Amino acid sequence: MSQTNDSPRRQMVTFTAYKLDPAWRVLPEEQRQKDREELCRVLTGWLRPGEMWILPYTMVGLRADADILLWRICYTLEDLQQMSTEMSSTGLGKYLRTSHSFLSMTKRSTYVMEHVHEGQADSRGTLVPGKHKYLFIYPFVKAREWYRLNMPARQGMMNEHIAVGHKYPRVKLNTTYSFGLDDQEFVVAFESDYPEDFVDLVMELRETDASRYTQRDTPIFTCIHQSVDGMIASLG
Repeated sequence: MSQTNDSPRRQMVTFTAYKLDPAWRVLPEEQRQKDREELCRVLTGWLRPGEMWILPYTMVGLRADADILLWRICYTLEDLQQMSTEMSSTGLGKYLRTSHSFLSMTKRSTYVMEHVHEGQADSRGTLVPGKHKYLFIYPFVKAREWYRLNMPARQGMMNEHIAVGHKYPRVKLNTTYSFGLDDQEFVVAFESDYPEDFVDLVMELRETDASRYTQRDTPIFTCIHQSVDGMIASLG
């Protein structure tokens, strides 16, 4: 479906996870404090209401291969690239390795044209995130057999999928699309203050018919929302 004049402006989205080189932690405290402040200035300098959203998260102690994550939402690939360049040029940035990065874009939902369930993402394709403590994200790929099914068959299975989601109103779903942009087809990002609800939701979704057509839905990241300086401080 192409974008129409009444559609919202579509957003570019990245979820980028970084792993800290432990060598940074043995630098003198004075140098580390200088590095923290420098990276904080770069990140906060890119915060532009209505143009660039930056949501910082920590995963320290939650994953072996990633310590922090930035969820960025804007309107141009060039902004994402320039911001990344400036980050990598900082003292702390030189010790941050990009362990995972998922690029995607907002899009009107194929299956839910008017999704008005409280707490869920706007089906027209606009993200308004950041109101919950925890973020659970993963790249998602469907088997090619899914796309060979006719639309009524797919819609029927998605109706079941959506009905399960409605049972967990404390979990907010944000779906973005990566077709042609990155290796995955979708990136799904769930926000909640209740990890137990997310566990139960995912378990129940495994029992739906649509789950048979899932080809890949890993790696999965569990992230804790922080301020920019709080995220940086979590590195030690």
